[in-house]
Amino acid sequence: MTSLFDPIRIGDIPLSNRIVMAPLTRNRATGGVPTPMMAEYYAQRASAGLIVAEASQISPMAQGYLDTPGIYSAEQVAAWRPITDAVHAAGGRIVIQLWHVGRISHSSLLPDGAAPVSSTNRIANTQTYTRDGFVPVSAPRALRDDELPAVVADYRHAARCAIEAGFDGVEVHAANTYLLEQFLRDSINDRSGPYGGSIPNRARLLLEVLRAVSDEIGAGRTGVRLSPLTTFGGSSPLDSNPQALYGYVVEQLAPLGLAYLHMIEGQTGGERHPADAPVFDYAALRRAFPGAWMVNNGFSRAEGIETVASGAADLVAYGRPFISNPDLVRRLREDAPFNTLRADKLYGGGAEGYIDYPFLPD
Repeated sequence: MTSLFDPIRIGDIPLSNRIVMAPLTRNRATGGVPTPMMAEYYAQRASAGLIVAEASQISPMAQGYLDTPGIYSAEQVAAWRPITDAVHAAGGRIVIQLWHVGRISHSSLLPDGAAPVSSTNRIANTQTYTRDGFVPVSAPRALRDDELPAVVADYRHAARCAIEAGFDGVEVHAANTYLLEQFLRDSINDRSGPYGGSIPNRARLLLEVLRAVSDEIGAGRTGVRLSPLTTFGGSSPLDSNPQALYGYVVEQLAPLGLAYLHMIEGQTGGERHPADAPVFDYAALRRAFPGAWMVNNGFSRAEGIETVASGAADLVAYGRPFISNPDLVRRLREDAPFNTLRADKLYGGGAEGYIDYPFLPD
């Protein structure tokens, strides 16, 4: 019987166990540049089989929240390098999540006060985090078809920067109703032409991005994150037929040879089986995908162990438990109690509530 604590190889990346630290936005970069404190934060959590570093914007226009890091400039690459070195020195593996927020942004965060860009010009019903705190997002501008190759090129460039910064790979963020999912869902994507209308057209941008990233750094170092049933932050309704949409997406991803697929089940940060959500067959998608299958969303210790033992998933990602428990792998192994999360220290600030959570005593 396979254990949550057994090693596994995903694509080109060997892992010491199947416990993943999920990407967690903490808003502790400065001007888009990672800070030295982040090296200690990630190194403390290097016992995870894999760390997926926090979502990081692929370009200046991709940013949606204050003090999130980027992965597109030489300065950012240089600042990430001590972080990846610290994780590797502690025996860990780390990939970075490539992020374009699309319309989930505010003009104050973008170059020259530009409007956010998306598949649509309809504003999202949600907020974002700025110097003035949480404020409603700005109205977006619909990208022209002839602008999309540059977006794909930004993902390619960010993936190359990630490897130069010492990451073991990348995870393309196509979940939580950010840019790539804004193209996927017919509830958001109201365009015509080659990137709108039919499922293959709406999936075109995501598939172009993943092919470009895989070509640049290798499919064995590339993962992708999906969230078929989330309406994260109240920013959008679901697609009219999520099973058909995500079934097609996974069918098209299968031949690419990706290292893993990171599936958020249910509502991000909420119910894994929402009562008002349509019935969704995650197992059918898992059967269609030949790479490693990672699940996420509020899994307990017992659920994580059973999910891997049953073969329903190869890896289980834990989010908030890793914030307050840098030694979460040991706590899961020993069934030890968790530290209390300080919710008021999640976003922004300094070391408090970031690198000062205690480890279990030896």
